[in-house]
Amino acid sequence: MSARKPAPGTLARPTLYSVLRRIHLGVALIAVFTAGVSLTALGMTALRVYADHNVRLVARSIAYTLEAPVVFHDQAATGETLAVIAASEDIACATVYDRDNRMLAEWRRPGQPQLTGLRHALGEWLSMGAVDQPILHQAQQVGVLRVSGDPRNLLHFLLQGALGLLGCLLLTAVGAHYLASRLLVQIVEPLRNLMRVAHAVRSERDFAQRTPPASIEELNALSEDFNGLLDELQTWQNQLQHENRSLAHRANHDALTGLLNRAAFVEALERAVRHAAANDEYAAVLYLDSDDFKRINDHHGHAAGDAVLVAVAQRIRASLRAGDTVARIGGDEFAVLVAALRAPRDAIHIAEHILQAMAAPIALPDGSTVRASLSIGLAVFPFHAQGSQALLHAADAAMYGAKRRSGAIWQSAEPRLDDTL
Repeated sequence: MSARKPAPGTLARPTLYSVLRRIHLGVALIAVFTAGVSLTALGMTALRVYADHNVRLVARSIAYTLEAPVVFHDQAATGETLAVIAASEDIACATVYDRDNRMLAEWRRPGQPQLTGLRHALGEWLSMGAVDQPILHQAQQVGVLRVSGDPRNLLHFLLQGALGLLGCLLLTAVGAHYLASRLLVQIVEPLRNLMRVAHAVRSERDFAQRTPPASIEELNALSEDFNGLLDELQTWQNQLQHENRSLAHRANHDALTGLLNRAAFVEALERAVRHAAANDEYAAVLYLDSDDFKRINDHHGHAAGDAVLVAVAQRIRASLRAGDTVARIGGDEFAVLVAALRAPRDAIHIAEHILQAMAAPIALPDGSTVRASLSIGLAVFPFHAQGSQALLHAADAAMYGAKRRSGAIWQSAEPRLDDTL
């Protein structure tokens, strides 16, 4: 998941991955540099000690060999012997003095260019100057051998060692960087998953999101706890949605019959009238009232009255089309909304169908039966009214006209549908 862009005017913050990567890279570079400097210093110190020790050993060996020529003060033999031995050793210069400090012989390694710059400084540091070795004969000093070491071979060895050390340090740095990157991925990726899921839950309310397991124990425990919280939030959300749906249903429906209540019916009527006006269609309202409900309620009791209301609601709903709306808008009063009529006279057929359905007796809880006829008033948009409230009042007035006439019939609002159509 890509990092979200900062809001305009806010300071851009570095990502956790970049911060940890810089820290790991800095630590790795410091560690590699420290190890390189330490190993180089230790190696050069060891080489210096080795060079000094080697020169002293060579000086002792040469001094022992030169004992006889020096005793006899034979300059030619001394020079030949010195040249033979010094040429095979790491010697730059060797000088032999007698007991009176007079030079008997001197040897210098031929054909070697002078060292310059850093190589000269390293050579001077490795050679540690000349070494004086006394030449003894029967425990008495007969001369002195002064030897200066040749640092060229050591410098060559040091250069090879430095290149090898540099290669090892580079490999170590690359390996450390790779391992650090793997570690960073194992740390940062679970946190990115947490951020992605948290963002989805906050912005999209997607409580079904879950974070995958992490390879690090602490981060995996954090992911599991976060998923547990999401489970609880999802359960609470589902329960809240169920309660909201239940509250919405109770707010819009009659508790006894399950039909829409008056407020919900008025809203549906307003929408239907607006739709009919916009599409040049017809819409009808049927206002229904029970003719004998008060007698049934008084004679058989409230339980019987409730059973009658439920049966009336079921029969009305069964008499309508799938897209029609029926509501209980008062004690024993019902209303039907018929939208998208092909012709105004179709409302008459629906009213007659309802009256036929109510002709059969209704069974009561005590086993007896009653008949519950209805008086129905009809009003059609736009013949009888141009607005929803006026249409409902027109149907109500027509219903009272049907009740005054005889009951158990339908009657149209003025102008009468059966007269004009």
